[in-house]
Amino acid sequence: MMNTNLKTMARSILLAGSASLFCHLSLAAIPIQHWTQANGAKVYLVESPAIAMLDVQIDFDAGSRRDPQAKAGLAGVSASIASKGVAATGKEPALDENALGEAWADLGAQFDSGAGNDRMSFSLRTLTEADLLSKAVDLAARQIGQSAFPDYVWQRDRQKIVASLKESYTKPATVARRAFSQAVYGSHPYGYEMTEATLSNITVADMRAFYAAGVQSCGARISLVGAVTKVQADAIATQLLSRLPTQDCASLTPRPKVPEIAALTQAEEKIIPFASAQAQVLLGQPGYKRNDSDFFPMLVGNYILGGGGFVSRLTTEVREKRGLVYGVGSYFMPGLHAGAFTVSLQTRPDQASEALAITRKVVADFVAQGPTPVELKAAKDNLIGGFALLLDSNQKLLGNVANIAWNDLPLTYLDNWTEQVAKVSTLDIKTAFAKKLQPEKMVTIILSGTP
Repeated sequence: MMNTNLKTMARSILLAGSASLFCHLSLAAIPIQHWTQANGAKVYLVESPAIAMLDVQIDFDAGSRRDPQAKAGLAGVSASIASKGVAATGKEPALDENALGEAWADLGAQFDSGAGNDRMSFSLRTLTEADLLSKAVDLAARQIGQSAFPDYVWQRDRQKIVASLKESYTKPATVARRAFSQAVYGSHPYGYEMTEATLSNITVADMRAFYAAGVQSCGARISLVGAVTKVQADAIATQLLSRLPTQDCASLTPRPKVPEIAALTQAEEKIIPFASAQAQVLLGQPGYKRNDSDFFPMLVGNYILGGGGFVSRLTTEVREKRGLVYGVGSYFMPGLHAGAFTVSLQTRPDQASEALAITRKVVADFVAQGPTPVELKAAKDNLIGGFALLLDSNQKLLGNVANIAWNDLPLTYLDNWTEQVAKVSTLDIKTAFAKKLQPEKMVTIILSGTP
């Protein structure tokens, strides 16, 4: 067992490493090594021997887009319960959630799991001292491949989730977001909402089946950043998946294809009465996929439109010039499918109509005319100047590498990021936005009390 001094030192190094490990890489080339293992897993590695630490993210095609509608939330709760106990195998005893917590604390390491729209992810952070590293990787492998899915934990946690859901129904921003998501995505799984009813439909057997179907070495993406060589990284990747069933990837039946999100055919406005001092307004539609060739024009364009905070056009026109909102902004959520484009604003109920009208005009004008040269230059300067902040920690770099891995982006994506931003033109932005957005067909959600 790790002594107290070593445990304290391990935690200190992990925290320090998260803050500063990759500052020096943000201004230089970031060599990403990539290979595919015999078990079908794709591995991505950035070596850095500066600090004896390793961060790993393992991604599987087991996100909420794979949820059955009647069991919305299945991916998320499966990832959660999977991390709260491992089954006994051979001479290895079972470990409940308390024993797992103690085991990770003794190693001075961290392990987490979760699920988003597209993927289920596991993350490991550990020191690379040989004995600690081996034990941490093996424990992570047990959690990934030998999850116990304890039913008593699910019964307990389900009650907590239901209580949290009920509380969320009292929050205007959450109520508005749910209505907006369902209106934008329609019957697509991105729009499924977890409720008390869907949670009551989920059993531990459902979790096991969902997990087995999605958490497989075939197609897994493993991203590693830290003080290991390619040989070590390959061995670590193999060990992490070693407790999963052995499969012949070539003979596996492909998973069912998730349909694309249907485009909106007409504008829709929904007003939700709610006892709130503020009006919550959401405006938007399906956007674009993460691997879209217009990604950089859309990135730069949205920074100008509403993603740049106080320097964005929406803030200037709706907040600064007219004082109609407390805050306003726009963002895209690109994924394996066309994640939503959203304009969000908060205002007084008596100003909601005027604020919405100005917001709609700003969006329509931007789509029709694009940005000005002055706006474009300012956006490029800010984005390029802030690029280093995207890579100024171990975990941020890992997130970027995992993004490259999951979306099959070029290995030189980070090296060329500032160049791609710099070459975006006003015409590129105007053309891209005209293809992606239809202001006359957007969904509007207005959640407000009586003015």
